[in-house]
Amino acid sequence: MTKQQLFEQIQKKRSFLCVGLDSSLDKIPQHLLRYENPILEFNKQIIDATKDLCVAYKPNTAFYECYGKKGWETLTETWKYIPNDIFSIADAKRGDIGNTSAMYAETFFNEVSSEMSFDSVTVAPYMGSDSVSPFLTFKDKWVILLALTSNAGHADFQLQEVGEDRLFEKVIKISQTWATDEQMMYVVGATRGAAFGDVRKLAPDHFLLVPGVGAQGGDLGEVCKYGLNSQCGLLINSSRGIIYASQGEDFAERAREEALKLKEEMEQILVKAGLV
Repeated sequence: MTKQQLFEQIQKKRSFLCVGLDSSLDKIPQHLLRYENPILEFNKQIIDATKDLCVAYKPNTAFYECYGKKGWETLTETWKYIPNDIFSIADAKRGDIGNTSAMYAETFFNEVSSEMSFDSVTVAPYMGSDSVSPFLTFKDKWVILLALTSNAGHADFQLQEVGEDRLFEKVIKISQTWATDEQMMYVVGATRGAAFGDVRKLAPDHFLLVPGVGAQGGDLGEVCKYGLNSQCGLLINSSRGIIYASQGEDFAERAREEALKLKEEMEQILVKAGLV
């Protein structure tokens, strides 16, 4: 999916919502355990209930890898179930020496070998350009680079000063020599608030993947105040606040209700900004 195609989906759906599929056996409704593959059934019902309200789905691969072969099968089948016009994100946070990163890229982008071809993958930049470049060799695929995250420990490294910049700023500056805003996005946590202004000074045209709205306490209005650009430029992720809205048999309906609340708020923001 190209940047323009993603923006067109945002305009069509009047939404920039990403639903995180962080699906775990100990958190999904217990009645689903009677299915042969409870997590896949859960994911399918969540997707069916929300696919007209969101523009992206983001399975966190750790929630599948932990179940071994069965988990990988679930991840593969989940990717296949995501509609083609919805942006798919493998939240894998990979990054290693070049030949290893090349195999990670094959894992998430090469459908012939892995049966999966996500639109994008999250990548850790710590090992530098040669750990990221293998992901950039795939046409119309995206790298979503970790920049300023929403976890409490982000300050241990990301806010450390490196010359005139904080480390996350250095990451954004240097990585823009590796790829354009047509192939690279950044992860910026919703709990970072006004720091979006600093990010936008460095990356005015890039899309930002924004976790932390909902259960982690990020504020959508504040994120959009500083982060919105002329093509929206934001994918706002909500995982637990949507998919675990209910533990009952109405879980899919309740997930839809929570997604709809965010979608309606996003629509108002897009209209106010003149983007739809």
